[in-house]
Amino acid sequence: MRDKLVDGAYAAGWATVKLLPEPVARALGNTLADFTWRRQGKGVRQLEANLRRVRPGASPAELRELSRAGMRSYLRYWMESFRLPVWNDRKIADSMRVDGIEHLVAAMESNRGAVLALPHMGNWDLAGAWVVRHLGFPFTTVAERLKPESLFDRFVAYRQGLGMEVLALTGSDISVIGTLARRLRAGKLVCLVGDRDLSESGTPVEFFGEAARMPAGPAALAQQTGAALLPASLWYEGAVQRARIHPPIEVPPEVDRRTAKALMTQQLADVWAAEIAEHPQDWHMLQKFWPADLPGRPRPAVPPTEEIAS
Repeated sequence: MRDKLVDGAYAAGWATVKLLPEPVARALGNTLADFTWRRQGKGVRQLEANLRRVRPGASPAELRELSRAGMRSYLRYWMESFRLPVWNDRKIADSMRVDGIEHLVAAMESNRGAVLALPHMGNWDLAGAWVVRHLGFPFTTVAERLKPESLFDRFVAYRQGLGMEVLALTGSDISVIGTLARRLRAGKLVCLVGDRDLSESGTPVEFFGEAARMPAGPAALAQQTGAALLPASLWYEGAVQRARIHPPIEVPPEVDRRTAKALMTQQLADVWAAEIAEHPQDWHMLQKFWPADLPGRPRPAVPPTEEIAS
């Protein structure tokens, strides 16, 4: 019964929100965000715990206001996502401002391929639609398998409708890493949301001064295929979404593959930490992220950079 209710709620969102005038949809999103924020449920409490790492000097009142802005940003993502299927190319172009496009264009024009890696910031679906429709680069991505299955199928169809090739992270006979590697060797684009470790076996990193884990996939794929590894970040600025594509992270020379992968993943974490620190309200992390918040899970040991590279 619960699965049917969840799937029905998302179906209603896609069916009705896209028909609302934009000011009404924005106001509805803010109302829902404020209602959820005031209730201080599990997700909001965890968001505040995560933001406390980002802004350790914030007072309790400042942290509460930051989490309110975070919930408004998060609900804005959902309101926009429900409406994206009916946005035309002009609307998508007008909703994005991107710095660093030259890094992506250079990688694609050289037929090198690229891994565009970003954290859970802003609206990655809008950014993906912009890359497909404005730059003309279709890409492959990976989606976490959701429950119920009908909801996962709905999300896959939605993202495919925006021009993405979507691979299920689990529950498929297809080799995800193998497929992504083939796309990159063909000079194609792969986009991965890479801050949250879903496998519980990610690479140890230091993130906001604390031990954490992040997926090694983006760095490993760049190593294996020679594709450019491009960190990216997203944030809202008024009526538009801003994006920044950072210079490529190169494979470190004269170190073994494991060490190189660790160094590259830490560089990704450093870029994302700087961007999240600048735009903390747009980091949509309502789940437990640091191992210290996960009972019974050992904290990953992060050796100093000098030790990794030696």
